[in-house]
Amino acid sequence: MSMSTTPRPDGYSGAAKWLHWIMAAIVIFVIPAGISLDKLPEGPLQDRMFNLHRSFGILVLALAIARVAIRRSRGTPAPYAGLTRFEQIASTAAHHTLYLLIFVTPLVGWAMMSAYRAEVPVFGLFNLPPILPQSDATYKILSGVHKFCGIVMALTLFAHAGGAFMHAFIKRDGVLHRMLPNAWGPALDKVQSMLGKPNRS
Repeated sequence: MSMSTTPRPDGYSGAAKWLHWIMAAIVIFVIPAGISLDKLPEGPLQDRMFNLHRSFGILVLALAIARVAIRRSRGTPAPYAGLTRFEQIASTAAHHTLYLLIFVTPLVGWAMMSAYRAEVPVFGLFNLPPILPQSDATYKILSGVHKFCGIVMALTLFAHAGGAFMHAFIKRDGVLHRMLPNAWGPALDKVQSMLGKPNRS
């Protein structure tokens, strides 16, 4: 008996592409902001930054859910044919790590604030309910886990971005084009043409 398989799409959907870049921009803001929070003097500015950090963290979680839903409903294209074996392994590892962390990191932050009994506001619209009982010991543990997740996410994102830039400006192949919104492709083509003939497979 033969099993039918759903054909993979030729490329990523426009929604998937825009979610990728929106989430990347948010994470690039949230991680440095989170690192700097404890260094700010106590007062209204620190409070606002904490609230923004929590709000954007929850936004990342919501967008991650939307991204997985789109991924499951529309599928993903086959891996780029021109990747070496090492590039395939590194790319898969980075993607899986980032997908895991965009869920785990904000969930741990939410749980951490619940244990601390601090509010988790969402852009001043509403507050999320606590998901754990109050516990100073639990807060300290989750605080360390949250910071560790942030560090791993930053390092993975840095490696992911480095790989993307390598493909865009050194190898000059079509890898980055696969995730660029259509309006951005010509701009990258122009830069690549200044560097040399694109080497797309």
